[in-house]
Amino acid sequence: MYSKPTLIVMICFFMNIGFGFAQSDKQKELEAQRKKYQNELKQLNALLFSDKKKEKSVISLVEDLNYKVNVRKNLIKITNDQANLLTREINDNQNEISSLREQLKQLKADYAAMIVKSYKSKSEQSKIMFLLSADNFQQAYKRLQYLKQYRNYQEEQGEAIKSKTARLQELNTSLIQQREDKQKLIEENRIAKKQLEGELKEHETLMASIRQNMSKYASQIKVKQQEIDKIDKEIDRLIKEAIAASNKKAGKSTTSKGFALTAEAKQLAANFQSNKGQLPWPVEKGVVKVRYGNQPSPIDRTVTFNSPGVRIATEQGAKVRAVFDGEVSEILVIPNANPVIMIRHGNYITVYKNLSKIYVKKGDKITTKQEIGEVFTNKNTGETMLGFGVYKDSQTQNPASWIYKM
Repeated sequence: MYSKPTLIVMICFFMNIGFGFAQSDKQKELEAQRKKYQNELKQLNALLFSDKKKEKSVISLVEDLNYKVNVRKNLIKITNDQANLLTREINDNQNEISSLREQLKQLKADYAAMIVKSYKSKSEQSKIMFLLSADNFQQAYKRLQYLKQYRNYQEEQGEAIKSKTARLQELNTSLIQQREDKQKLIEENRIAKKQLEGELKEHETLMASIRQNMSKYASQIKVKQQEIDKIDKEIDRLIKEAIAASNKKAGKSTTSKGFALTAEAKQLAANFQSNKGQLPWPVEKGVVKVRYGNQPSPIDRTVTFNSPGVRIATEQGAKVRAVFDGEVSEILVIPNANPVIMIRHGNYITVYKNLSKIYVKKGDKITTKQEIGEVFTNKNTGETMLGFGVYKDSQTQNPASWIYKM
């Protein structure tokens, strides 16, 4: 059996270890987020800000800077959270070191007292006399057990001292590393804040030029949005026609809002559904420049537009990949617009817009990650932007819910 003081020491020791692990897990989570934002900034710089020779429109520059500023702010916040957590961990470690030193001091004092007592009665003869002076056999047996327990207790105290000493050394080493890590984070945040200040100034300069001729830029955005809406309306029409055709073939009402599925199509849809959140990106490299749903206008934050999918900025010559097995249901070509590929996966459809080259034809069976085309690059601005959407029957879905880490 352990003595009460030893049990208390052991309980404190394991509680401190458990708390240390919890803090470490939180640090790992924050570090993963920080690296994610750092990588996103690298991709942004490579994909949107690398070609200074190309003259982008003011609106595109504002969109790009909006995105970059938001990512930079997220990075600064996460880095602050990390530094604050490290401060708490350092304080906890310092408190634990103080507590351990007090416990170690008490353990050493108890151990020294036991050593002195043991030395005074170390004679084997005195131990034998202690046993022989018992009134009966039962008492002698109890005295023998006492001697064994006393020896075991001495060993426990010695091991406890070793454990405490090792733990102190470990905490001291950890404390030094934590302080170094905190200084690195503080320095990184100082640099990030300086970069953010520069980006905000650039953004304000661009916005000032836009405000001087707001009607002109508002008109440009309206025309661009009308072109996008025209394509999206055509996609909606084709999907509804495909749904009606599938129901007519199955002998069901053509007014149904969902596809009539064969057994094979049901299985394909189930497989697509089971991979939600794990589907590959439709391009190998890219950042989501425009997200799904209601989005604020880049020049007037009070005005919003609805995005039925996402727009992904990628590199010139980027190949478009199917995100899942399926069949090419449509290749859409609209005057004054770039081609669109639609791939059906049971009652799900994925849409790939703004292509320059098409590698497939209607009716082709497609496999996951198969290259189906190439993204169009605007020669004037250097922008390479893929429009990507996910539909369940005729209803749009948020691609970020389906694509891995979008």
